This record gives sequence, C-alpha cells and structure tokens, in this order.
Amino acid sequence: MIDADNDDNTAFKGRAVPSGRIARLARMGGLAGGLAGGVLAGGAAQLARGRRPVLADLVLTPANARRMAARLGHLRGAAMKMGQMLSLDAGEVLPPEMTAILASLRDGAPPMPPRQLRAVLDAEWGTGWRRRFARFDVRPLASASIGQVHRAITRDGRDLAIKLQYPGVAESIDSDLDNLAALLRAARVIPAQVDIAPLLAEARRQLHEEADYTREAAQLIACRDHLHGAPEFRLPALHPDLCTRRVLAMDYIESRPIDAAAALPQSDRDRIAGALIRLTLRELFEFRLMQTDPNFGNYRFDPASGRIVLLDFGAVQPIGAQWPDRFRRLLRAGLARDSEAIRAAMIAIGYFDSRTAPPHQALLLEMFDMACAPLRQSDPFDFGATDLISQLRDKGVALGGEREFWHVPPAEILFLHRKIGGMFLLAAKLRARVALRPLVAPYAAARAARGGAA
Repeated sequence: MIDADNDDNTAFKGRAVPSGRIARLARMGGLAGGLAGGVLAGGAAQLARGRRPVLADLVLTPANARRMAARLGHLRGAAMKMGQMLSLDAGEVLPPEMTAILASLRDGAPPMPPRQLRAVLDAEWGTGWRRRFARFDVRPLASASIGQVHRAITRDGRDLAIKLQYPGVAESIDSDLDNLAALLRAARVIPAQVDIAPLLAEARRQLHEEADYTREAAQLIACRDHLHGAPEFRLPALHPDLCTRRVLAMDYIESRPIDAAAALPQSDRDRIAGALIRLTLRELFEFRLMQTDPNFGNYRFDPASGRIVLLDFGAVQPIGAQWPDRFRRLLRAGLARDSEAIRAAMIAIGYFDSRTAPPHQALLLEMFDMACAPLRQSDPFDFGATDLISQLRDKGVALGGEREFWHVPPAEILFLHRKIGGMFLLAAKLRARVALRPLVAPYAAARAARGGAA
C-alpha cells in the first residue's frame, strides 16, 4: 500500500499497459502473426495427414483462442472488451473450446505496475495526491478491460473504491476496433457479405462512453435514483471531489462475489436471481435505462444485509423509445403462442426480415418458442436443471453455419440480448428456481406507451 510512511511496493508487480498507438498496433500485429503462424502450422499438419485444410477450421482452434486471450488481455481497452463480448456472445457460432478460452478474459486483466499507477494518479490528481490519503492499496481489488479498482482511506476517514482508467485506453478505442475488425475479416471468421459496420459503430460509441468516467458518475446517480427505496439492492455513493474524467471515487462496500451466493440456501438463491430478473425487466420497460454488461463481477452480495451490490455503471445505456413496446408485443405473442403475431413482432424488432428464407425463419421461430417455454409456466423454473442454453446453442450453431443466412440484428438488440443471456447464466450458476410468468406477464399485458400499438 501507499501511505505517509511507506512507499515500498516491490512486493507487487503488475504488467504495464501499452499506451501509445504504435505500441498497441505492434501488439495487435503480434496477435495477427501468432494466429497466422498457428494457421500455417495447423495447415501443414493436415496436409501431412493427407487432408485438405479448411481455413475457418484452422483459425477457430483452441491454440489460437489462447493466443487471442493472452494478447487481448495484455492490451486491455477496446480490444479486450471485444474479446469479452465474443466470449459471452459467440457460443452460437464459435466452437465451445474457443468460447471457453476467451471466457478467461472475463476474469480480469493483469494490473498496472505501481510506477505506472502513480503516473496515472499524478496526471489526474497532481503530484501531491498522496497527502490526501491515510492509505492507498497499490494492489487492485479488481482489474478489467478499461480500468482497475483500488481501495483507499482518506485522511478524513472515508473508505473508498477508486476506479482509475488505464493510460491510452480512451485514445486507442478507434484504432483497436479497426485493427480487430480487420483481423477478424482477414481470418475469415466473419463472412465477407456480412455488414458488421453498424455493430462496430455501436460498440465504438459505447466504448467511448465507458471511457468517460464523468458520464459514468452521472449514470450511477441516475441508477441510484431509479432504485431509491428498493431494499434488495445497494449502490455505492459518489465522492465528486476525487472524480475526474479518468478517475471515479465511490464508497467501498464490503461484499462477496455473486458466485459465492451459490452456497446459500435455496430460498436465498431464488430471491437473488428473482431480484436481478425483475431489475432487468424494469430496466427495459420502466427505466428505459439498462446496465448492458452482465459480467458477474458487476454483481456482488452482502451477507450481512442480504442485499445485492450493483457495481460498474459505464455500460449503462438508454433504451430507445421504440423498443419497450416492440418487446411488449413480442412477449404477449410468445406467452399466447400466437405464431403470426410472433413473426410480425420479430420482424419489427429486426431478428429477420421478409426476405429471409422460410426455413431460416422457421428455425428462428422455433428457437424463440423454446426460449419462451420457461416464461409460460407459472411454477418455478429450475435454472440449475435445464439444458435450454445448450439446446439453443446447438440450433444457433446450425443456423450460424449457413453463411447465406448471416443476419445482424440492430446493435441495440444485441447488447440487450447480452444482458438477458447473462442473467440466465447467472441464475443457472446459482441453481435458482424462479417463477417467471408472474414476473413477465404484467409487462406483456401493459398498454403500449404514448400511442404505440397495443
């Protein structure tokens, strides 16, 4: 730790974040070279065995996934963030082995070394910042794609969690995304006919917003206002005197990882999962403001009070005015199993369009009907005993393998799906049992807002 009498941090070593554009480009080039080397080696091995290599099979290998995870983790920033998103979202199109290895990116990034940490804080708070603290822990509580969090105690006794941004991350978002997109294109992971420009534009916008901690502070305040009086949740308070565009100072809240709640009695697990599912519904239909990053690290549990601690508000996004009513119609049709209404609602949202081949439409409708089954039953759905995710993944892999189908829904929908999928995975992790129909039915039955179709 850093304190007034001790500045010895030799026991802790981190890994410096490459902050310059050239350094980051070199790291990305190293990733491309490593992937290319793996492809050449794999192709040679297949030729030696008398097999004709298939490029996609050579690229999407566990060895290449390990190379990608290691390199993106070192880069942090937008590159690592996109790797995290692939790890959660790509299960429908990538081999399970590759998805599992990329999932290591969700466990955190290597922290900055103390010298780089001090340089960042000197730039944000001035060189005399240590006089304001009785204690500042150099070893971070958590390190993620854009920044890391440290515990600190001020001279006036405030116990804080200080979130600070890696140097160069904000400035490298555009180049990182361009380089990563070019790498995926070159590796033919994404079919040439698929236009991912809207998705990249949305990712670019959101990442720039996440890198603005002034905006995140405002989103934290908005979420605290929305959840005022909600006893099941606890959110940290802000300390504006220590906040900058690259530093966010909040209350430190003693808590445990949400995964630890898996050891609690069934009733507690059910309560926690139910509360988070209700929160997701409220975010979409009431607040029109959603925390779109379902990383388990953003949810913690306070054993003393039984409350869920919500963290990380950089990914909080407004929900477009059109989406609540469209999803309300889809929910209503899904609960009623009205196939024509389901098809119309899915087209309105953008899951497919009228030009989509009938067999592909039929498969998407079948997948939606399967996904709705837990919503239709009034009895508790057992998230711990279901294989629904694997069933949907199998169908998604089959559909994703038909390259002529590839269709990218609106970017907003993909981020919303990421949150919903994350909540399903978390409920499964807790082995929770939750009656879902009583939660969703009121939103399906509600009237459309401000003149939207009922």
